Amino acid sequence: MQASHSLDIRNFFVPGPLGRIPVRLYQPVQAAAKGEQRALVMYFHGGGFTSGSLDDADAPASFIAHHGQAVVLSVGYALAPAKPFPAAPEDAFAAASWACKHADELNVDLDRMVVAGDDAGGSLAASLTLMTRDRCGKPLAAQVLISPMLDPSMRLLGDAGRLQSDLTAETCAASYRQYLPQTMQRLHPYAAPLEVSRLAGLPPAFIATAERDVLCPEAEKYASSLIRAGVPTQVSRFAGITHGALRTHLPLLKEIVNFLRCRFASLQRDESAHDFMPFKLHPSTPF
Repeated sequence: MQASHSLDIRNFFVPGPLGRIPVRLYQPVQAAAKGEQRALVMYFHGGGFTSGSLDDADAPASFIAHHGQAVVLSVGYALAPAKPFPAAPEDAFAAASWACKHADELNVDLDRMVVAGDDAGGSLAASLTLMTRDRCGKPLAAQVLISPMLDPSMRLLGDAGRLQSDLTAETCAASYRQYLPQTMQRLHPYAAPLEVSRLAGLPPAFIATAERDVLCPEAEKYASSLIRAGVPTQVSRFAGITHGALRTHLPLLKEIVNFLRCRFASLQRDESAHDFMPFKLHPSTPF
């Protein structure tokens, strides 16, 4: 076990459909109130479905666990090309199922279970909300998508040169070729959330986009689709920020924690989800 001043951090494995799944658990050192359970946040790292590790998620996972006083389970899912689709989303679902079965051991409240991720991990978080609904799993309390990759067809990608983006269409295309080797997989709802027409009933969403990111248009399009489906959705676009810098951007991390606090407070008051702001852009950035 690794320990920080405010968190206990443990690395271990949970069972998955293709073998063991590496996970990293972040638990606040400060004891919860007697009889109180903490919220659980499942976090999925980025890397374009072909790279990345638990270390890449350490900054956002640590921040959310410490400042949100939540238990965070960071998941190291299967990577392409060795393990292409649907290995990664199935690992995500298996890790979430494991967490539900071990909720008492983790001392977490499954009514406050959240999925989150950046880049490819944002896609997996979005897919997990669909899988959980379709497979009649435990309803999720919220989803947090940070510069998510949502459209393998790449129809809405921004212009990398004009945006001065650190992510290009060529990089995205190479990632999708390895992750989705069969053409028809690019239309599968768990690989292409932007293609999904049945979005009603998904958990409230916080979607973060970066102004200098080619993925910004598709993420905001997905937000619009969620809103039309009646899903309470908050969007923040961060000015002057690139794709790679967003997941560690302090204003973003603070806004995620605030979003979760508001969401959990709403659950405690048993208020309806439509009390959320339906669409919000970061105040420093014009739409």
